[in-house]
Amino acid sequence: MKEPVEIESDDAVIKTLNFKPYRNMQQRRVVPFSPDDDEPQTMGIITPWGAELMANKGDMLISEMDKPDDVWPVAPDIFDETYIIVGPGYCVKRAVTLLVPMTDITNGDADQMVTVHTMEGTVTVRAGDFFLAKGVQEEIWPYPKEKVEKIMKPAE
Repeated sequence: MKEPVEIESDDAVIKTLNFKPYRNMQQRRVVPFSPDDDEPQTMGIITPWGAELMANKGDMLISEMDKPDDVWPVAPDIFDETYIIVGPGYCVKRAVTLLVPMTDITNGDADQMVTVHTMEGTVTVRAGDFFLAKGVQEEIWPYPKEKVEKIMKPAE
């Protein structure tokens, strides 16, 4: 079995990828991660594909309305720049998300594993099941292909 391709936000290959803007206007749940001072100030979150992301005190914990247990952390400054609170416990992403098929990194090999170094931790995924997303601070993360097909629309 091949070793996973490793990718970080400052890798030269990122600049060669043809990212396209997508928009998601679907309402999501949001809860601030606000542990008391005597509680742990970080929290590990296991993704549906088995990776562990790390939430830090002050991060916003976001989930889709139909999957409240599938939570991911967003740093507070990135949340403020990219989301709008639309009601208590609810938000909408206002910024576009730049996406490119992960297979663009693996020369079309859908079965190749790719390790993405995100702000919240290291995530290894199968290229054919994910897009690579790039955010407002040049941060990167794997974005499930099924989610792109279901809830994202190309921005015009």
